[in-house]
Amino acid sequence: VRKTLNEEGSGRVLVIDGGSSMRCALMGDRLIEHACWSGIVVNGCVRDASEIRNFLIGIMALDSHPLKPGKADVGQRDVPVTVGGFVINPGDWLCELL
Repeated sequence: VRKTLNEEGSGRVLVIDGGSSMRCALMGDRLIEHACWSGIVVNGCVRDASEIRNFLIGIMALDSHPLKPGKADVGQRDVPVTVGGFVINPGDWLCELL
């Protein structure tokens, strides 16, 4: 996640599938603060919600959790992700319903 967040993502939204896990956060304010993306959708939890609210990047997550994740270099990129029963494919357009 860290490597991808450091890539240029202006005008794009990064979708991270944490399998709807509520056991720990997938990222916190330090990772997100310097992210070069227009938005991030996390199918899981984030940390530091009160700080993240002040950032100029749109963040959607299931909840906040204080526990950091373990460090593992696993995962896949550019694959379909299912969030809340909806499949999000690479290149799909996302919007927030108000």
